[in-house]
Amino acid sequence: MQPEHLRPVPPPPLTDADREAAVELLQAACGEGRLTLEEFGVRAGAAWAADTSEELAEVTAGLDPAPPVGTSQPVTVISAVFGEHKQHGRWRVSRHTRVRALFGSTKLDLREATMDAEAVRDGTVDIEVRTFCGEVKITVPEGVEVELYGRSLFGSRTMHLAAVPRRQGTPTVRVHCKVTFGELKVRSAPLSRDGGLLGNGRLARVLRELVD
Repeated sequence: MQPEHLRPVPPPPLTDADREAAVELLQAACGEGRLTLEEFGVRAGAAWAADTSEELAEVTAGLDPAPPVGTSQPVTVISAVFGEHKQHGRWRVSRHTRVRALFGSTKLDLREATMDAEAVRDGTVDIEVRTFCGEVKITVPEGVEVELYGRSLFGSRTMHLAAVPRRQGTPTVRVHCKVTFGELKVRSAPLSRDGGLLGNGRLARVLRELVD
């Protein structure tokens, strides 16, 4: 039997303060454009679910050292007049974004978007939609809360979100709309990646649990 003084000392248990510190690092990375909205939600959920320091370290591992291309400046105004505008891939969502569609079509995909620091701090993204004889479609990651406000006149507005648990730490997306002779559709969609930038181990398992 190994002497008492030679036995390895187990690491101290994780505390909520440890988890909060990890989430604060993720929030900073998200505000700098180094994490997408999807990645931040998955990593933050994994941070709160971590049981060991190794699992918590995995949550903050592999962050981009600098913001990716396309995320340096937040997008504040999007418009389509007699045309089409598609905003997807890596782009930066501002705290307040205005969307206009006049006899045109606009599609916003937030699944690979990042947020500016103000949106991360406030935990809210406001999108103001005005459309006349146009169409606006907004896609958010599954698990992100969306609130729809406004009215439609001789038009339609619909929202369909998957019945999945909310991802802890993700912002609320508030859509304020005025639809006239047009259409607004808000929906959530699952992750399109199989792990990729999100890593392996427990983080990948949490990802699978979130989308199953």
